[in-house]
Amino acid sequence: MAGPQVNERERAAMSRALRLAARGLGTTSPNPVVGCVVLDARGERAGEGWHRQAGGPHAEVHALREAGGRARGGTALVTLEPCNHTGRTAPCARALVEAGVRRVVYAVADPDPRAEGGAATLRAAGVETAAGLLGEEAERVNAAWLTSVRRGRPHITWKYAATLDGRTAAADGTSRWITSAEARADVHRLRAEADAVLVGSGTARADDPHLAARLPAPAPDAPAPVQPLRVVLDTTATAVRPGARVLDGAAPTLVAVAGDADAGHLEDHPHAKVLRLPRAGGGLDLTALLDALHAREVRSVLLEGGARLAGAFVAARAVDRVVGYLAPALLGAGPQALTDGGISTIADALRLDITDARRIGPDLRITAVPATPLTKEH
Repeated sequence: MAGPQVNERERAAMSRALRLAARGLGTTSPNPVVGCVVLDARGERAGEGWHRQAGGPHAEVHALREAGGRARGGTALVTLEPCNHTGRTAPCARALVEAGVRRVVYAVADPDPRAEGGAATLRAAGVETAAGLLGEEAERVNAAWLTSVRRGRPHITWKYAATLDGRTAAADGTSRWITSAEARADVHRLRAEADAVLVGSGTARADDPHLAARLPAPAPDAPAPVQPLRVVLDTTATAVRPGARVLDGAAPTLVAVAGDADAGHLEDHPHAKVLRLPRAGGGLDLTALLDALHAREVRSVLLEGGARLAGAFVAARAVDRVVGYLAPALLGAGPQALTDGGISTIADALRLDITDARRIGPDLRITAVPATPLTKEH
């Protein structure tokens, strides 16, 4: 979509709205993250806000409250098309009309059939609308929620840490610590932003991971971050045993097992629930897993499992983002970051576009997304 005709103040305001929207990562699910900036009739910033937590006021409401009477005749810059339905809050499109806003510019159209139509409501009330300003940036900020609506499954980020020659451990199996303390702290940020953290039975057996996020203290005006759901794929129900760290109650835990697995030791556990899934390809059916997580309103998953589990998700074309932490070290031998992936020839390679590359302490963090869109329908 071609960008709307805007001035530099509006572009700067939308950029600010995107930064505000990102503050909601980790606290708004299953709702989208949204930011809004209101300019008064002279183009000066009058109010701003972001959606802070599910069930709370939307971004537009916060911004209009701050703007007060200065919103009349002004412009609202919103990262997502204003909603048009009454849920736990009133329609934002109606709030903008009642505030007397003259123009609304939004970055991404709302694909949710329950909420779409906000722009049409605004136009019917005589409010000028424009769409697409900084749309690509807004898509990235809201990727988890948009994926869940468009594809009917959670957005999957595969995270791994490796040496420059792609090894995740040494030949003797030692792996602590390949990357730096700074990189590991950044992983906790990813966990805090995700609805769920997922590992397989191999990682559960080898590392006994805790998987909870070390959450930063919230800002005075921000809600407390929410611990992600810890998910372990344990087909035979033999990897997560009594005393495992994921059963400590620090965060909710879901153990996915095969329908015929003996999971009696987990069935009545006070801090874990069992999810029974059909078998597929020597493990569990990933489509059924993603369906079950989506039904639980999990909108984003951070995949932290080993090479085999990552390969299964790549083979299923269910990886929406890759975040690789590369340490300036060489091992020459040892496990690789990815196994199989269903790719046997260079023509089948999953090509990626790098969206970000930066130093994290001594390490390099590379973020990439598939170069061509994955199948739209799940």
